[in-house]
Amino acid sequence: MKISRKLSLALLFLFAVAFAAQTAPVRPYHDGPVWSIVFVKVKPGVGLNYMNYLATDWKREQEALKGAHIVLDYKVIQTEAHGENDWNLMLISEYRDLGSMEVTADRARAIAMQALAVNDEKMIEGYKDRAEWREIIGNRIAREVVLEPK
Repeated sequence: MKISRKLSLALLFLFAVAFAAQTAPVRPYHDGPVWSIVFVKVKPGVGLNYMNYLATDWKREQEALKGAHIVLDYKVIQTEAHGENDWNLMLISEYRDLGSMEVTADRARAIAMQALAVNDEKMIEGYKDRAEWREIIGNRIAREVVLEPK
């Protein structure tokens, strides 16, 4: 009697699992990498100054972070502004996931400072210089959605 009751419970459990597996929704996508996006409004007449900065120091920093496997990739995307207070440049950096982005923040800062051969004082001076060339409109953290093939 004990064996038949155990067998009945086991079969009931298997049927319940099988039914749940059949009715569970299947997501046609999976979570991809995380992107840090900075929206920038480049000030009129000084765009070349800011692009020179991006092509030198910013790129050197991103390459150092990429070499340290903190950043997977990075991009600069330019567009036209649609209003007086709109952005016209996006700086985006790709990270494996949100956790690795947060865990490596202190390490990333140290790597960036080493790659640029600067200390805190020089870093602050650079921020002041760039503030004359651009305005940070905002930033976002976004997760890429990878669509599964049909």
